[in-house]
Amino acid sequence: MTYKSTIVPLMRPSIGDEEAAAIAEVLKTGWVTQGIQVASFEEEFAAFVGAPHACAVSSCTAALHLALLGIGVGPGDEVLTVSHSFIATANAVRYTGALPVFVDIGSTDYNMDTDLLEAAITSKTKAILAVHQLGMPCNLEKILSIAHSHKIPVIEDAACAIGSEIFLNGGWQRIGAPMSDAACFSFHPRKVITTGDGGMVTTRHAELANRLKRLRQHAMTVSDLARSSSSAVSLESYDELGFNYRMTDIQAAMGRVQLSRLPEIVARRRALAASYEALLEGVPGLAIPRESDWARSNWQTYCVRLPALINQRETMQKLLDLGVATRRAVMCAHREPAYRDLKPRFPLTNSEYAQDHGIMIPLFGEMTDANQKLVAKALFKVLTERA
Repeated sequence: MTYKSTIVPLMRPSIGDEEAAAIAEVLKTGWVTQGIQVASFEEEFAAFVGAPHACAVSSCTAALHLALLGIGVGPGDEVLTVSHSFIATANAVRYTGALPVFVDIGSTDYNMDTDLLEAAITSKTKAILAVHQLGMPCNLEKILSIAHSHKIPVIEDAACAIGSEIFLNGGWQRIGAPMSDAACFSFHPRKVITTGDGGMVTTRHAELANRLKRLRQHAMTVSDLARSSSSAVSLESYDELGFNYRMTDIQAAMGRVQLSRLPEIVARRRALAASYEALLEGVPGLAIPRESDWARSNWQTYCVRLPALINQRETMQKLLDLGVATRRAVMCAHREPAYRDLKPRFPLTNSEYAQDHGIMIPLFGEMTDANQKLVAKALFKVLTERA
């Protein structure tokens, strides 16, 4: 995509010649889907986050769907999660036939208010789907404590959280390490690393990992890679209903290169976030995001909250006129027409406020000091004029 030179884009994926070369090598082999590159990407990703097992799939939505199915979620069940997330979170629950039960987020961050979680648990609660929103780790320690006391599995929607870290069990751990039952990641172009699209599930459960790898390929009992490397004829069977959620070797080759650069990518984004904190500290009425003591964000997105009486859309347009691209804050699934039949069981006041008053501002690896100063100056100008 070509960007207008006068506009600071919201984001720009970091893709270079090394990724292109890796893809070209795959094309030369003639094996372009779910082969050795996918297997290697799984091994390297699992090692990076510190998980025993990883399963690559076609998207994070597919990862969430399979993870929920894998722990036994089905029709008649309920899954506790947040409405304040990309709609894929709630959709994945509904794909299983279960119902999402929405818990509000906190008043100062964008993650689940864990003080409200236990009261939402009923006899129908089959799982908790915890979201690390915009790359900021949620209070996983408290969520896991509550879940364990009720013997409820926990799935992490870590779509945005590749490279983020959390202090748990006495040390810093990367999101995706074996803390919950499974963690699901996205490689969409808006994420910190990308494969064009794609997803990954990490888990500590070998049986779950093996089942997910079958389900992603129509529940085939013998994978293409296993069959091609065998010296004997192998005949597969299909023992349950599966899905076409495969990742291609083209994507995986790109992902392996991106993964090798992830530490430096995250370090750069963290530096940019620190610069924003200094630049935006004096902007009238603007609330900037902050990490908890136990969280290290990858800063996949930098989302600020506007003063209560400031019109979100007008502000975004004025910023665009000044050369700054923005995006509305995280959506609320319960407000969408597709969810009109699902009346929220609890008030979602903070979720709705965050959607209506938050805006995402530019943050990407190649961002310059001049870019950041332009963004800060534009925000100061727009909010000062409205004050």
